[in-house]
Amino acid sequence: MHANGIPEHFHQQAPMLANRVKQRFKHLRNRFNRQNIEVFRLYECDIPEIRAVVDWYGGQLVIGVYMRRQSVAEWLPLMGQAVADALDVPAEKIHLKQRWSGRQDGRRYERLDHTDRKIVLSERDLKFLVNPTDYVDTGLFADHRDTRQMVRELAAGKDFLNLYGYTASFSCYAAKGGARSTVSVDRSESAIQWARENFVLNAMDLTTHRLVQAHAFDFLKAAAREKQRFDLAVVDPPSFSTTKTRNVAFDIARDHPRLLKAVVGLLRPGATLFFSTNHQSFEPRMDGLAVADVKEITAGTIPEDYVSKRKTIHRCWRITA
Repeated sequence: MHANGIPEHFHQQAPMLANRVKQRFKHLRNRFNRQNIEVFRLYECDIPEIRAVVDWYGGQLVIGVYMRRQSVAEWLPLMGQAVADALDVPAEKIHLKQRWSGRQDGRRYERLDHTDRKIVLSERDLKFLVNPTDYVDTGLFADHRDTRQMVRELAAGKDFLNLYGYTASFSCYAAKGGARSTVSVDRSESAIQWARENFVLNAMDLTTHRLVQAHAFDFLKAAAREKQRFDLAVVDPPSFSTTKTRNVAFDIARDHPRLLKAVVGLLRPGATLFFSTNHQSFEPRMDGLAVADVKEITAGTIPEDYVSKRKTIHRCWRITA
């Protein structure tokens, strides 16, 4: 035990993490500066005993720990201070978060604070509002920045659907790529408002870019009735979600076949659908889809800062109708 009551091995881990992050930052910073990318990952569980994630947000740090029963409260602040000192980041720009895995829907997505402070950060020639403080997730999933670029390159003249759209970063990319229209769907009122702010921030005309607050399956049923059709779509659902007011639960392992079938039903012939999941033990069941092609493209969608020997941050498929 260290003199201040914190276990000695914590004090050994702190400089290990700080050194690893500092090296990684030096390796990535200039490259991402040239691309005008301000949000990127510096560390994710690379050292087995240090179960942390460290993300750079344009001069601010978001540092999380994957919680276990034996987790100790003092550990995360100690790691956070060591990383901040290594990168010369002041205390007010360090954001510490506990992350939960598995079926922790309520715990994982509950609000952590109520600052409502968002900062503007760049990703290539687009800008997005992020909130590093109030939630575990900040408003921008940087692990999909290359998938967003794929969508942009396909978007010209297309009608685009963004299901589980969150803050509509995919839709902003599609709009920037010349999409004829975009529809972004999310059940959260705050996410829809955030998406609206992102469109305004990028000077995009909301008359051709619809934001729909709805549960995914409710939207899909209504869209089918109305015979809405799309040429391009992204479906990136949570692994698990619950709607307590309706006693409805979504489990991607169980429900993805009917979800994808419903989305495919809205696609025009030859349309492209990107389907992604962060579920760590996901087993795809797509053989029954009435489509021309299904191809896993995970390796091409994970940016270099998210490549890890220990964990695949997401998996992604390109489905051709």
